[in-house]
Amino acid sequence: MPAGWSQHVHSRGSRSPLRWLTFFAAVLVGLVGTALLSPATASAEGETYTIATDTTFAPFEFQDSKGNFVGIDMDLIREIAKDQGFNVDIKPLGFDAALQAVQANQADGVIAGMSITDERKKVFDFSDPYFESGVQMAVLEENTDIKSYEDLKGKRVAVKNGTEGAEFANSIKDKYGFEVVSFADSSTMFDEVRTGNSEAVFEDYPVLNYGIATQRNGFKTVTPKEAGSSYGFAVNKGQNPELLQKFNTGLKNLKDSGRYQEIIDTYLGKGATTDDNSFLGLLRSTFPILMEGLKMTVILTVVSIAIALVLGIIFGLMRVSRSIWLRAIGTTFVDIFRGTPLLVQAFFIYFGIPTALGFQMSALTAGIITLSLNAGAYMTEIVRGGIQSVDKGQMEASRSLGIGYLPTMRKVILPQAIRTMIPSYINQFVITLKDTSILSVIGIAELTQTGRIIIARNFQSFYMWLIIGIIYFIVIMALTKLSDRLEKRMVK
Repeated sequence: MPAGWSQHVHSRGSRSPLRWLTFFAAVLVGLVGTALLSPATASAEGETYTIATDTTFAPFEFQDSKGNFVGIDMDLIREIAKDQGFNVDIKPLGFDAALQAVQANQADGVIAGMSITDERKKVFDFSDPYFESGVQMAVLEENTDIKSYEDLKGKRVAVKNGTEGAEFANSIKDKYGFEVVSFADSSTMFDEVRTGNSEAVFEDYPVLNYGIATQRNGFKTVTPKEAGSSYGFAVNKGQNPELLQKFNTGLKNLKDSGRYQEIIDTYLGKGATTDDNSFLGLLRSTFPILMEGLKMTVILTVVSIAIALVLGIIFGLMRVSRSIWLRAIGTTFVDIFRGTPLLVQAFFIYFGIPTALGFQMSALTAGIITLSLNAGAYMTEIVRGGIQSVDKGQMEASRSLGIGYLPTMRKVILPQAIRTMIPSYINQFVITLKDTSILSVIGIAELTQTGRIIIARNFQSFYMWLIIGIIYFIVIMALTKLSDRLEKRMVK
């Protein structure tokens, strides 16, 4: 009989993870159940409509120093809601994700400086135009070589996905011989030029002028404004016609009262920021908002890794089961979630499944499910490795005494396996914490997304990413030290 076996058989060990299986499973079911019970749309008078928008498109939508989402679009939709007697729940998702959210009926409408085009009319129903836009090209202030489209030959220009600027740049790139590179948000597009990887940006003229006039972003326009499309509020094709009608009526009322022009002048009039953009100034002014982002990161990580542990134990036991069918199920689970990118999983769970099954899911629920399943696949392999590291004689000795397979696993094998799994488990915790940044694509304002939103307002990418990197470093180092102490206590 292996040494120490009797102690393992008779110890009840409050640390046994199986005791928490029912609790964490209930948490997961509750999260999913909440999503399934969410209404698909709002329609009655006084109801709240979910409105998707971009996050980094000043002056139409951006976050102010107090953490509020403001801008032409934000003020317009709120004033129209007030005029028409309904409420709005603003969901800042990013432009691409905002459009997908409306198509998946995760949002009732979208307002995000969206140009009305024939192609988009096939997918969305648009309101009356609320802003006449146009495209301009801009370069860095010190750039004296690029003065026209002809000067772009053999060079790269940056655009933002789905914008009128991107469409215009692609329409003339062959004529003038330049390459177009696309980005998900405006701040990254501008940073592409600042780093010298591209020479110019094509952007809607009010966005360029706002950044140049009020943010001193270091750019200048070098071409006249090209005639452009109109911006419109949009809903999914054939959905929410009453919301579209309310928007049109409210827009007309705002124009008649002069309130519309007041909103436009607020953001496109003359002005300049007086923010302290030094390292300490940014840290001081953005710290409360960054802490909110960090709080969301920690919540996502803790809940997801707890559920992932339960999944890891369940599928880990399947992976070492004597049943070929259980082993096949465990292997399939691991292969699916380790073999596909986390980004694809997030989009599929948040947009794909609700569209296919006809229900609405919150971004937080989708994020937790995504991280839990992904981390669960890796935890499965950690559990499998931990179990297989225990001497086989432990199982044989227990079974020879007539103890069943599952009781042996729970009382003998797992308590020993957990000791070897602790370092890998903490490592997966750290990986999951960093993976939360990917969930910004579905509009969750965790730490990284919070930083991107702040950068869209102040254009201080170097200092902001440095601050965010320091915060991540402090948190991860604290976790590492905690795991070291925990591991030492477990070994004693």
